[in-house]
Amino acid sequence: MTSISRLLEIMRRLRDPKRGCPWDRAQDFRSIAPYTIEEAYEVADAIENNDREELREELGDLLFQVVSIRSWRKKKAGLISRPSRRELATR
Repeated sequence: MTSISRLLEIMRRLRDPKRGCPWDRAQDFRSIAPYTIEEAYEVADAIENNDREELREELGDLLFQVVSIRSWRKKKAGLISRPSRRELATR
């Protein structure tokens, strides 16, 4: 199992309707946006402070946010279309 696959499995468990975390289950695209922005600012702050350990931690937090949003795509089909992914991959 890849690292991303493991993260997606964690997200699936956190959002499980019966046994998942109530906070995680309640999140949606709109409610998670402020947290995602906060994590991005924390990444920028770690870069500004040249703090590699903090940067590693904050990048992990930001990745978790991205994986969360990506995992919801299944429920909101078309959030990131194949052409969009191809375009991102060629940048």
